[in-house]
Amino acid sequence: MLGGPEGRHAATVRRLRVGEPLVLTDGAGSWASAAVVAAGRAELTLDVGPGHRVEPPPVRVILVQALPKGERGELAVELATEAGVDEIVPWAAARCVARWRTPEQVGKGVARWRSTARAAAKQARRPFVPVVRDLATTPEVAARARAATSLALHESSITPLAAADLPAAGDVVLIVGPEGGLTEEELTVFGSAGATVVRLGPQVLRTSTAGTVALGALGVLTGRWT
Repeated sequence: MLGGPEGRHAATVRRLRVGEPLVLTDGAGSWASAAVVAAGRAELTLDVGPGHRVEPPPVRVILVQALPKGERGELAVELATEAGVDEIVPWAAARCVARWRTPEQVGKGVARWRSTARAAAKQARRPFVPVVRDLATTPEVAARARAATSLALHESSITPLAAADLPAAGDVVLIVGPEGGLTEEELTVFGSAGATVVRLGPQVLRTSTAGTVALGALGVLTGRWT
């Protein structure tokens, strides 16, 4: 039986009917095919097939995303989730126009990003829902960068992403600044933490799309997509 919010969504929004297939997942790598055998007004009765397990990729990508303005925050999360990001860290960068100033704003902002990640994972049929962390400060981002292979995107770098020294396994922290770019102080802090400053290509991308483009490149360069 599939009830609760997921059952209501499947029954009333997607309007799944008897005989239609769907995929069930716990969001942590386990999944199973199923078919609807009975449809209620807010729940479905399913015939569930054998379970399967997908192992996470050997190289995990953690996206540190500076807060974009308006709805571009949710867009950044949606696109990154579809591109296979494993973890998302919202970041209050110095030049962010958007600000989550109060605990209430932080809570609502993180909740929106988590809801967006969950919906995007379902749309992309991902067995993993990326973890969305709490809002991070620059020192907290530097601590994450220090503990992993770290890349900071910046248009002034002469090092292409394709030339970065990437691991065969482990975490890659990908830092994406705001529309105004990273400050010299942030570049110094992240460089001291071991991050390599890289550029994606000749074009300057918006903060809401840069992470997704970088994820695509990393998918090829690290073998995540093979």
